[in-house]
Amino acid sequence: MKKFFNKAKSQLQDSSSAQKPIPQQDQQNVIRPPTAEDVIQYRYHHGVNLGSVFVLEKWLFSDMFIDQAHGDSELDAVDAHFKAHGLDQTRQKWEAHWANAVSDQDWEFLTKEAKCTSIRLPIGYFTLGGEFCKGTPFENVAGVYTNAWPAVTNLVSKARSYNIGVLVDLHALPGGANSDAHSGSSTGKPELWTSRTNLRRSCQALVELASRIKDMPGIIGLQLVNEAVFDAKGMYDWYEDVIGDISKVNDSLPIYISDAWDLDRALQWTNKRHAFSNLPRNPVIIDTHKYYTFSDKDRSQAPHQIISRISSELAELDGKAGSLSDRGEAQVVIGEYSCVLDGQTWGRSRPEEKDSLVQQFGHAQSQKWQEKAGGSYFWTWKMQWMDGGEWGFVEQTKKRNILPPQSLTLSTAELQSRIQHAQSKRRELGSQARNAHEEYWSRTSPDTDFQHDLYTQGWDVGFSDAQSFFGMRTQVNSGAEGGDKVGMLEVWTKKRLLESAQRGAFTWEWEQGFRAGIGAFYSTAGI
Repeated sequence: MKKFFNKAKSQLQDSSSAQKPIPQQDQQNVIRPPTAEDVIQYRYHHGVNLGSVFVLEKWLFSDMFIDQAHGDSELDAVDAHFKAHGLDQTRQKWEAHWANAVSDQDWEFLTKEAKCTSIRLPIGYFTLGGEFCKGTPFENVAGVYTNAWPAVTNLVSKARSYNIGVLVDLHALPGGANSDAHSGSSTGKPELWTSRTNLRRSCQALVELASRIKDMPGIIGLQLVNEAVFDAKGMYDWYEDVIGDISKVNDSLPIYISDAWDLDRALQWTNKRHAFSNLPRNPVIIDTHKYYTFSDKDRSQAPHQIISRISSELAELDGKAGSLSDRGEAQVVIGEYSCVLDGQTWGRSRPEEKDSLVQQFGHAQSQKWQEKAGGSYFWTWKMQWMDGGEWGFVEQTKKRNILPPQSLTLSTAELQSRIQHAQSKRRELGSQARNAHEEYWSRTSPDTDFQHDLYTQGWDVGFSDAQSFFGMRTQVNSGAEGGDKVGMLEVWTKKRLLESAQRGAFTWEWEQGFRAGIGAFYSTAGI
């Protein structure tokens, strides 16, 4: 804690000219109770990807690929069908695929059995309609996508009616952010990063998306790119440019970025974006993917060896999260994971052990992601071959191989009882926390004139926020049981710090109190 204080004091004395702190006198406390939309955006996201609906992948939906399609991507499928059957039939087939992707029964399963809070929705730049297809490989088939965006908005609206949020993921960008078919085409080249035209078009598409989803209920964020190729040239400069342009349209929209398979570097970048700088205020969340089946290292290990690796995952966050008074946010979500292991890995265990090992693998991941990340999205929800095996969210949920946070399984009666208990202890807990804080700093730095009232103010806001998140479902009559937690803690803390108007040398006291207040509610409520 003393190290934290010294770093905060050093930050005050040595501010960066590139990220000049905002003058304190310009600030006004605008903290208000969390809204239902706040909770949907910033709670822990126990989620799933809805892949291969708006960006096709042949291995998931082969029926969308006629024999004349010679690749595995969206472009291969739509171009072949268009040439063979014409615009009208192709548009009808694609629109039927979008409309029938998720049934009411599917939504019921997602909310009641899976306890899902949000979905990650891959789309392409072509999903925005014909205007964004001009000058691209999709220009000839642009008419197929005339009603693609309305299909997206219908899905978002339906999800929101089930208290499920949607992360809009621009999975397929002009040129492709990686060499795989899920980037929209089968060129095998990540040509986004080597073309100014593609980068400009991608930025335009993202700004348009930010504009379209502004004030749309249920949107939890916008992902700029999926699985950027490792060490993509100019990626972080492009991120900064795009975030700057988006902020002019929507400065509160959470922005998700790909870590390009290098989480530590991504965290270093976000840590440099100080919360009190003159940079855009949009919260930035790092999307990292965790698979254990594709590399030579994965294939060379037995299941139990891979399972043992999970406990040390996300160690990159150590020392980078937990303090926004002296650095930028360090918020991570697991944008994709699965229960799949390679055949060579399974060859290193007995066949009769597989079911048990898959469950151990899924449980280890569930526990780790809930402990260290702001959310996790299983790959994937839908495929032609339901329930999907170890790739299938439905199958792994039914087998209880992946588990939701315990708080999402509570009955309404149990939830209300825990809230009442925590509320009855609030004054006592707040007093104890304030006294412990004052005593520590009186011993550690007796000659410093602290502002301990800031700690109390932060503690009160934190406790109230945690209680609001936990009880929001009962307040809005969503019909869903369970209580939500502030899963996106780093970016929620940033939001509250900015709203609090605290900018002085002792801002860290407000932040410490805020985090302690959240923790006090959870420990008292038993979650």
